[in-house]
Amino acid sequence: MLKILHIILSISVISLAGYGLITGNFKFQPYMMLFLSLTMLVMGLREFQKGQKGYGWLSIVVSIFILFVSIESFLLK
Repeated sequence: MLKILHIILSISVISLAGYGLITGNFKFQPYMMLFLSLTMLVMGLREFQKGQKGYGWLSIVVSIFILFVSIESFLLK
């Protein structure tokens, strides 16, 4: 379940980033950051399942940081 969710979120992040790079229109960047945050959260949960707690905590902390950046982007819009 987490693997499928990870793939879907990764494709969303890559497609939104590609759209921004190709068109030069970055209005969807806060959404990309939100999906990136969720992707990192899923990666952290998968690392916990594998038993690698160090990488799991690191991914979750990075996910929280990216979530705050995303929220600030939404508020500054």
